[in-house]
Amino acid sequence: MPGAWGGGNQFLKALKCYLVSIDSYVYDFKDADVIIFNSHQFLNEILKIKLKYPEKIFIHRIDGPMVYYRDGGPYLDLLLFKVNEKLSDGTIFQSSYSKVACKNLGLKNNFFEQIITNAPNPRIFNQKNKTLFSSDRRVRLISTSWSPNWRKGFDVYQWLDINLDFTKYEMTFIGNSPIKFKNIKMIEPLDSRSLAHKLKESDIFIFASKIESCSNSLLEALHSGLPAIAYDSTGNTEILKKFGKTFQSKNEIPHILDDIVENYAHYAGNIDPPKINDIGNLYFIFCKKIYNDPRYKTKKISYYFYHSMKINFLFKKAIDKLL
Repeated sequence: MPGAWGGGNQFLKALKCYLVSIDSYVYDFKDADVIIFNSHQFLNEILKIKLKYPEKIFIHRIDGPMVYYRDGGPYLDLLLFKVNEKLSDGTIFQSSYSKVACKNLGLKNNFFEQIITNAPNPRIFNQKNKTLFSSDRRVRLISTSWSPNWRKGFDVYQWLDINLDFTKYEMTFIGNSPIKFKNIKMIEPLDSRSLAHKLKESDIFIFASKIESCSNSLLEALHSGLPAIAYDSTGNTEILKKFGKTFQSKNEIPHILDDIVENYAHYAGNIDPPKINDIGNLYFIFCKKIYNDPRYKTKKISYYFYHSMKINFLFKKAIDKLL
């Protein structure tokens, strides 16, 4: 639906708002000193822009590795790694997990690298008018996922749909799902403001995706004041810290829920995730560091590299259609 997008898109919108607020954003590539681009989206277009503006600094906000959570991931990772090597003047990783995993799969070191997590738009995702927790009603659980990929934890949500005590809990899933639920309330993807409203009506966020660089869904829930339960793996553990609890088996979730319910004020009171102003400032400082380095010369790409990568992108699209 219009206005409903995945996590990467939502973060970049929040980052844009921050850069606009400090008068450091332009709307035309020709006026920019630094161009930030996101992972695998619009790589062909980015190559065209780099070819046209070789003197500009290009920052790659890398995702993944893709091999672990999407079909065609291995080939896409190779393309991303090659673009990062030949085109990107700086690389931003969203988590320590993502950096280590990408390097282990062959990503070469860049001249400038930094780990910077994500944060949502605080004007949308915040604790203002959040529904107060009460033990006099059923505890409200919520999960979200833009992607219907089974690896986003739908085996866990399916198990909860069967085994959760629905006399004590009610649960809502917002997003796209490959399965239909019997007891969990299903809502189609919402725009950010509507999603934030639903989060603030809830008590606890359950996030079951196993492979995440830095989940914006999880961060949006935390910024909305929800203690969270997340799968103990990859970037999830780095984000969650003391703002909730992790699980390694779905059978643990009912006991974890009991603990959070009994100590709700403790968990809710500890929620303090990174804010977009802090995250945006880290982006700005990183870009400025490269821009002010008198020794650094921006990378250049050849027409041969551009056309060879274009062929690879077409081949990747053909692979995707076969999968």
